[in-house]
Amino acid sequence: MKHTKEKITYPHLSLAVYRELAAHLRQIKGVTIELIPQQSQQFDYYNSQIDHLEMGYPVNLSISEKERLSDILNYYAGVHGSYTREVKECLPS
Repeated sequence: MKHTKEKITYPHLSLAVYRELAAHLRQIKGVTIELIPQQSQQFDYYNSQIDHLEMGYPVNLSISEKERLSDILNYYAGVHGSYTREVKECLPS
């Protein structure tokens, strides 16, 4: 079975909120989340410790589950500001 992997970035989301978001997304069966740390060599208090999250899910994820993913991401965007969502790859599992 193939999996889709996406890169999700909220520019100024804190570590704690990224973890909360990850916990909500993981509630959807088949979804995996990895938090990718910030790679900057310069410390900036206003930048997140997380660069982005990588979300994986089966390509055959149901439409209702995909809508639920979008609803969760959009909720956090409404509270914390816009995000970018980029499909990185489709991999065999």
